Amino acid sequence: MSFDWIATLLSLTFLGGVYLDGWAHSHGRVDDTFFTPWHAVLYSGFLAMAALLLGHAVWRLARGARWRAALPDGYGLSLAGVALWLVGGPFDLAWHSVFGFEANVEALLSPAHTVLALGVALMTSGPLRAALRRPAGRWPDELPMLLSVACIVANLTFFTQIAHPLANLWAAGPRRWSQDVTELGIVSMLLTTVILIAPLLLLLRQGRLPAGAVTIVVGLDCVATGVLFDHGPYPLVPVIAMVAAAVAGDVLRAALRPSVARPAAFRWFALAVPALLHVAYFAALAVTVGIGYSPHLWMGVIVFAGVVGWLLSYLVLPPRAVVGREAAPA
Repeated sequence: MSFDWIATLLSLTFLGGVYLDGWAHSHGRVDDTFFTPWHAVLYSGFLAMAALLLGHAVWRLARGARWRAALPDGYGLSLAGVALWLVGGPFDLAWHSVFGFEANVEALLSPAHTVLALGVALMTSGPLRAALRRPAGRWPDELPMLLSVACIVANLTFFTQIAHPLANLWAAGPRRWSQDVTELGIVSMLLTTVILIAPLLLLLRQGRLPAGAVTIVVGLDCVATGVLFDHGPYPLVPVIAMVAAAVAGDVLRAALRPSVARPAAFRWFALAVPALLHVAYFAALAVTVGIGYSPHLWMGVIVFAGVVGWLLSYLVLPPRAVVGREAAPA
């Protein structure tokens, strides 16, 4: 477990560097050089993670361990993530040299950054894979797994930040948005719903969603994504509102007790959490800058977010009749 905790803390530090670099890109703080303070923090996080994984592997091999046992169970793909960064870092430098330095959304779609994003995901998901390969433990023992999931979600939302409602404040008023921007905002909020809710449902399906999981995974993501908002000061009220909705999601989970054995409660939970998040989001806009969407739209988004969660529950937990047919011998 000590290795899980060290890997988790380094993962959080690593993601912090990713978001710091993202803040620099979205706020015009990049210049015509690869060697920036933001890259220094980012690559320091990578080097620390690489040192942990490679150092442990070398130490174990020196003591006679086989290659498969060089790292704790579940961390093999994390080492593959290190390899991607060893390739992706020079690739990123070469890309900048040929095509210049990206700004705003360009930085999210750069092929070099895509390689690095996959490497981050593989490195930071080690504690999750390790936890899922052993029985559930006490709440403190499950915390590295939850923080690992939070890192995965944060990585996904970072590279889809153009869709996140806290990076853009879709529907902020008092003016009405153009039709194209309105449609983009609605689709974006539904995409963010999938990214936030699907990992929680997958853990719930495994019986590995402990108390406070919604607050940790969704709350950390919302706090971090607010850093990327570049149209004014940090969106404190919407962030607080969505974190409060995540806390309400945990309370709801305690009340409903959703599980594989209680599919109806599972589906109600999947429906209610995204709806709560969007109720909180629109309420925060209403009391600060106003809502630019008509009531037809913002109420509809709340309903559709709940429907998206409800449909995801059927992908994660199919009806019992389907499960039974899959289990039956051919």
